[in-house]
Amino acid sequence: MSNLQQRVISAIVMAAVTLTLTWLGALPFRLFCAAIAAAIFYEWTRMCRSAAGATLGFLPEALIATFIVALIAGLPALWLLLLVAGLAAIVAVAARLKGAAQWEASGLAYAALSGFSLAHLRDDNHAGLIAILFLFAVVWATDIGAYFVGRAVGGPKLAPSISPGKTQSGALGGAVGGVVAGLALAIVAGAGNLAMLGLAALALSIVSQIGDLFESWVKRRHGCKDSSNLIPGHGGLMDRVDGLVAAAFALYVIGWIAAGADQPAMGLFPN
Repeated sequence: MSNLQQRVISAIVMAAVTLTLTWLGALPFRLFCAAIAAAIFYEWTRMCRSAAGATLGFLPEALIATFIVALIAGLPALWLLLLVAGLAAIVAVAARLKGAAQWEASGLAYAALSGFSLAHLRDDNHAGLIAILFLFAVVWATDIGAYFVGRAVGGPKLAPSISPGKTQSGALGGAVGGVVAGLALAIVAGAGNLAMLGLAALALSIVSQIGDLFESWVKRRHGCKDSSNLIPGHGGLMDRVDGLVAAAFALYVIGWIAAGADQPAMGLFPN
């Protein structure tokens, strides 16, 4: 089987699983978010741990497991955020005492906030379903637009020292695609606050591209081409969701400001 065939089959399977669990919401989706957090943490530590450096034993794994249990149990948002802050602080202090780098603490925070944002955006209501679909539409269209516009137009590189393949024209094309897709989803969903959602889509598109560059920087910093070989033809999970999880956290913050920490989607797509 060719690499292209592997990529297509993997993409179809991932999309089908993701959309099915998004539709179900509640516990199935929280389990899905917990799996995402666990996979991101695994890939982050796989890239960042030095065989010769000081280690923290199984402390980080035990702490991310604590977060995952709390996420699956449905702990309220503010309590879960306090837990993430506390767990990351424990790892940071342990790393300081051991003379290790702080990659473990940042990895725990990154993985935990990724799962947290997706889970609490979806929640268990119609607004949460529309919010997640809005997020998917913006991020996926941003990726597609950036790829095709970048290849067709070319031009100056966006961040050549981090990701040589990305262009400024691609970034602009991705942003336009993300806004168009987000507004299209909002119109189909019957949302009335299109001006605000258009601005939100633009912000999410920009943040998703920053998230993509951030993961590329982490990989380059540690000499890795892919975060892992978890997904046939695609590399690791982080390679596929880097922009998505960054945009998910941004959308969660927007919804939190609009409607509160526990039901952020209600501020974006009120019933």
